[in-house]
Amino acid sequence: MMWVDYTIDQAGPHFTIKGDWPGEVMGWAADGNPDKKKENILYKPGDRFIVNESGWLMRCNPEDEKARAEAKQAESAE
Repeated sequence: MMWVDYTIDQAGPHFTIKGDWPGEVMGWAADGNPDKKKENILYKPGDRFIVNESGWLMRCNPEDEKARAEAKQAESAE
């Protein structure tokens, strides 16, 4: 997915990405309601990322690792 028309605000080593409305990149609806989710989101509160050598932000949340391990275990049990 290609994200366009966003703004990156930086303060020291920290930054935020802003869309057309507050919360857009986190999947909130245009009316600001976080309970109405968009189909595609860039990130959500609590997400963790590591930047690889090519500059990609790679999501590395603990729940992602747990889900991968469970899927691998289920796959090997078949």
